[in-house]
Amino acid sequence: MKFRLFLLPLLLLGLSAIMAAAPLAEGYAVAQDQQSAQPSQQTDQQQPAPLANGLLDAAVADLAKAKKAYASLQDEAKQPGMDDETLVALSGKVDDFNRSVTAISTRLQPRTAEIDTRLAQLGAAPKEGQPPEAPIVTQERDRLNAERSQISAVILDADNLTGESNRLSMQLMEMRRKLFAETLFKRTDISATTFGDAGAALVEEGIKFSGAVTSWIGFVLKAKLASFLAAVCLSIGAALLFLAGGYRLFRRYYVQDETIENPPYISRLSVAFWSTLIRTLSLAAFLVTSFFFLSNFNVLRPDIAPILAALFGFIGLVYFVGRLSNAVFAPFRPHWRLVKLSNKGAHSLTWCLQAMAVVNGLDYVFDRISESMGSPVVVTVAKSFLAALLIGLILIAASFGSPMLAKNGDPDAPGRRWPHGMAIILRVLGILVIFISFIGYVGLARFMATQMIVTSAVIATMYLGFQLGKAVSKQGVFAETIIGRFLESRLAFGEVALDQAGLIAGLATYAVALLTGIPLILLSWGFHIQDLEVFAYRLFTEIKIGNISISLLGICVGILLFAGGYLVTRWFQRWLDSNVMARGQVDLGVRNSVKTGIGYLGIAVAAIISISAAGIDLSSLALVASALSVGIGFGLQNIVSNFVSGLILLVERPFKVGDWIVSGTSEGIVKRISVRATEIETFRKQSIIVPNSELINASVGNWTHRNRLARSEIPVSVSYDADPRKVMDILLELVRAVPKVLRNPEPHVEFLRFGPSSLDFEMRFYLSDLSDGMEIRNNLRIEILKRFKEEGISIPYPHQELHIVRDGRSGRHADLAADELTDSADGPQAPAEDDRQEPPALPTAEDASEAKATGRRRGRTTAQ
Repeated sequence: MKFRLFLLPLLLLGLSAIMAAAPLAEGYAVAQDQQSAQPSQQTDQQQPAPLANGLLDAAVADLAKAKKAYASLQDEAKQPGMDDETLVALSGKVDDFNRSVTAISTRLQPRTAEIDTRLAQLGAAPKEGQPPEAPIVTQERDRLNAERSQISAVILDADNLTGESNRLSMQLMEMRRKLFAETLFKRTDISATTFGDAGAALVEEGIKFSGAVTSWIGFVLKAKLASFLAAVCLSIGAALLFLAGGYRLFRRYYVQDETIENPPYISRLSVAFWSTLIRTLSLAAFLVTSFFFLSNFNVLRPDIAPILAALFGFIGLVYFVGRLSNAVFAPFRPHWRLVKLSNKGAHSLTWCLQAMAVVNGLDYVFDRISESMGSPVVVTVAKSFLAALLIGLILIAASFGSPMLAKNGDPDAPGRRWPHGMAIILRVLGILVIFISFIGYVGLARFMATQMIVTSAVIATMYLGFQLGKAVSKQGVFAETIIGRFLESRLAFGEVALDQAGLIAGLATYAVALLTGIPLILLSWGFHIQDLEVFAYRLFTEIKIGNISISLLGICVGILLFAGGYLVTRWFQRWLDSNVMARGQVDLGVRNSVKTGIGYLGIAVAAIISISAAGIDLSSLALVASALSVGIGFGLQNIVSNFVSGLILLVERPFKVGDWIVSGTSEGIVKRISVRATEIETFRKQSIIVPNSELINASVGNWTHRNRLARSEIPVSVSYDADPRKVMDILLELVRAVPKVLRNPEPHVEFLRFGPSSLDFEMRFYLSDLSDGMEIRNNLRIEILKRFKEEGISIPYPHQELHIVRDGRSGRHADLAADELTDSADGPQAPAEDDRQEPPALPTAEDASEAKATGRRRGRTTAQ
């Protein structure tokens, strides 16, 4: 029984061990399963292969489609007989194709960067003699290298395709140049037969044009009346918006005020430039929107659309030349005239310019009509010949005029002839246009006539803009303008602010003149709108300088983001300081440290965001930066030291803004703590800029580090006849009567020493604010002096007796004057060299008594 009882605990112990081992075994099995499943899980987690492979497959498929599209573009480029419009459209397709291929490489670059990062983490494969690595690491490296090779091959293929498309684009540009040159220098025989054939073809063209216009009107009335009315209503709305709205908003800036008799030159420039620019742009916007509405409502047929577009261009050209001539020559307002012309000369030149614009515009419209109606080339040649002939005759006729202002300055008086050189230039141009037309180069003559009108008008407008910008930028001129007076009266701009605003206004005027003038000149010289769009796109999105790619649009966005971040940071600083810390009565130094820290943090974050948004890749500059790092480090070590010291001061706060500190020879109130230097204002209102490193490395005394409690002392000296106890009681009584003197610690008076001629005391007391010390000490000194006079206590001053000794041997008196025995602590001065050469003899008693009497008399005389 006892044996059984002994076995029972053993049995229970065994059962408990088995029950405890079962979960362990089960856990071990689960752990084994987890370990066996871990590689597959790691493979699933670490393998972005489906995403990467999907991305790579999509890139390969897109690249295959791009190759087929490029083959079709090559086939289109090989077709003969393409005009400039077709070449421009094909160039646009090539540019779009180029961007799409570039996008394929761009999509793969992030994956390439991920692979490179992962390979760097895995490290290089072990060499011979090194311990082997895990098989899963080898597999991962091999897989990444294979994928990296595939992506590199796709990127290389895309880059090659991009290069081929760039060559195709250059080929198309060369074809356009050749076509322009052939059109410009194409020679045609000018004879009576030519004009006879042109007349017959012109009659047939008129019949076709009349029929086309009649059929189009019938088509509109029957099928597109609602669309036509909608387009007309929208066009009228655009007219009200651009023309009437522009006149209402800007009329005060470009309308010539007849009430002003002698307007200043800047006012005349401003009115001429802005009246020409704003009114022309308003009309151009109205014409473009009207054509857009008519085209999008399907009102225009393919044969009518180019004619209407040419008609709108003719209206815009004539209006532009008319506005410019009226603004510069001012035929009806001589006091607003920019050039020295007589009234008759201003009228004649205005009519000549407008007549040339009308002739050139009609030639362009008739050319479009001939192209739409399919007329033979001889009709276009005849029209262009007549137009060039008329323009040449107008130039020659204008050269014989007398438009210049008379010498007496009266605009109504008969004018003077052109300067000799100007008249010759006009005649040569007119004769040259006519001569080129007669020898058969009608296209060249037409081009010259067009450029003499359009390009000259645009250049004249740009010149007005430049002159206006130059005049506005001069110091003190902008304040006299309408905008300057508005800023001064409404926004309280000062003289300096107005001068800076004038500089900005001048630069803005330059920019407006360039951005409006250069595109118009390029269009008149044969460029297409799509060419300008491509150029602007490349200018703002991608400028390559070597291996560095710069995006002006990204840089502008980065600048805007930085400016926004800076403004938000400043706003948050002010809000936190005025609404949080000021209400919480936070110490001024803490507020300054928090504001400064938030400011630098916000600016740093804004800079990082703006650089990222600008797309600036600084990796290309890493080599240059590494080469210059040593030199920059030595050159900027003091700046970096001051920067780090400033951060330490802001965090550790050994002193803060408003503290009274002493550092070396500088003593004053801390006004500002920045990361480079600390500004200290002395009590003489002098600002001292102390580098932060000096404040960190040197001893700095801070009178207000913990609090503004400070001890103040007043030394007092009385004569030996005064009672010391009475003096101490009087001083304590006076200092205890001051309300600002603290009672704890209690003020007290110390008997310091027995002086040479006085008893020296020092009154010591404590103040809650050390800035009150000067005033309290001053008042106490006055009260002490007043009380001492009442109590009969004298304040002594140092004195000394003078003795004169007579030289007994020579009978001379060695006069030790007052300047030889001074009150200095050094004692009497040593005798001169000639006095020390022979020692004096001992004086007798009679000599001594006589010397004493003489010394007393001279001492009294000297004292007096």
